[in-house]
Amino acid sequence: MKPKFNKTSLISLFFIFSSSLLSAQEKGLDERINDAFTPIANWWEGLILHNFPGTEIPTIIFLLVGGALFFTVYFGFVNVRHFATAINTVRGKYDSVDHHSAGNPELAVASDSKDTIKDENEEGEVSHFQALATAVSGTVGNGNIAGVALAIAVGGPGATFWMILCGLIGMSTKFVECTLGVKYRDVGEDGTVYGGPMYYLTKGLQEKGFSRLGKALAVIFAFLCIGASFGGGNAAQSNQAAMQLVESFGMTGGNARTIIGVVMMIVVGIIIIGGIKRIAQVTEKVVPLMALMYILACLYIIITNFSFVDDAFGMIFSQAFNPQAGLGGLLGVLITGFRRAAFSNEAGAGSASIAHSAVKTKYPASEGLVALLEPFIDTVVICTMTALVIIIFNGDNTVFTYGGEGGVVMINGVASEGAGITAAAFSKYISFSGPLLTIAVVLFAVSTMISWSYYGLQSWMYIFGKSKVSEIVYKLMFLLFIVIGAAGDMSSVWAFSDAMILALVFPNMIGLLILFPRVKEELGKYLSAIAPLRKG
Repeated sequence: MKPKFNKTSLISLFFIFSSSLLSAQEKGLDERINDAFTPIANWWEGLILHNFPGTEIPTIIFLLVGGALFFTVYFGFVNVRHFATAINTVRGKYDSVDHHSAGNPELAVASDSKDTIKDENEEGEVSHFQALATAVSGTVGNGNIAGVALAIAVGGPGATFWMILCGLIGMSTKFVECTLGVKYRDVGEDGTVYGGPMYYLTKGLQEKGFSRLGKALAVIFAFLCIGASFGGGNAAQSNQAAMQLVESFGMTGGNARTIIGVVMMIVVGIIIIGGIKRIAQVTEKVVPLMALMYILACLYIIITNFSFVDDAFGMIFSQAFNPQAGLGGLLGVLITGFRRAAFSNEAGAGSASIAHSAVKTKYPASEGLVALLEPFIDTVVICTMTALVIIIFNGDNTVFTYGGEGGVVMINGVASEGAGITAAAFSKYISFSGPLLTIAVVLFAVSTMISWSYYGLQSWMYIFGKSKVSEIVYKLMFLLFIVIGAAGDMSSVWAFSDAMILALVFPNMIGLLILFPRVKEELGKYLSAIAPLRKG
């Protein structure tokens, strides 16, 4: 059974947490928050990123890469063969299959009664495009700007190769988890959808005869997802946005980033109060705009420096297998690339399936196919563009030296990290890039935070119950973490965020490796249903 907590427990939990934060704020120093947060982040990172016995490779890498490769082969390279089908599903080409009237006998599948077939499309809250936009906004974030820069600063250009590879095979993992998310979702009496790993771990594993294991994994996932929503989906984003704003406007004073955090907290709070429908309405407008703006800026730099592109790709491929000295060798570059890609696209973490579960569809596999576009957009396209810009900018250690300790490098005598490295690259080629990148960083941060607030809330309500009090307590705690992230040190915030996102892989991947045959059944149903339209 799911653990139950009464209202008094929830309110007490919130006030204990908030009072400790306020105590730090009264001291008036951003460093107090950071000092308290750093040891927790370092301990958690060490626990999650432990090496597999007898190797120097984190166990999490074996799970991510092994699982993704298995799904890619088992489903016949679904990430390549059905890429066009995924595009057409988002475009609405097959909506006539999903959007139907109850009682239509032509749409009966499996054991459906032709006379009583239910309009399952009504059980959903958002369209395919809105679900994709919400999920993409949760993955396309400052991991694409700051995370890529961090990967290259630590692992050199070769880390980009492993990021791209992880993105490509991660498409298959994303397909599996988001198909299951729709198949095993719950729908409340008011039409509110509750979905994600918590539900397919519970229901799916129960079908397989692993009821206790399913419930245990679901609770573990839910707790970790709450932590991930506070970390990678929140603190890491507000951290980079605050740093970029401070640098762009030359702010001084110990509490500048804390003040920025408070402002972002208010903005995000206004949006997330409206729930998934409000979030979807915002993300479907903001995500395409911010992604297009950022991609155009990257394309401008790449095209105007086209003669260097072949050299950049040459460095990416050669140093993927023969990294420069001081970068920790091949293994170090590989792990750096996979870590950053996993943080950025979240394939295997299961988080995106929470957003995709809210889609209006009769066929779960339709949303699984839509979801496989995420790692492609996030990692293969946007992360690669960022990497090319930075490599063109730096060349062969022209501006800074690859392999900086903790990702911190010296650019023109100034210590730079994360988004600061990307900003330096942009500023060399685009005179007005300062405001442009600042806007992109802030929009990426806000969109990611509002999507992850939904992921965390779904997990919170799975554990603490689906009540208004439960919802309010979570949202208040989430908003407080925006301030913590803005005030914290980048290294500690990213260490905590990385570990929180990656921790989700453990319970989620166990479920995927048990339930994947169900996904094959659902894919067959959907492909059969749309076969006439695909030929047309």
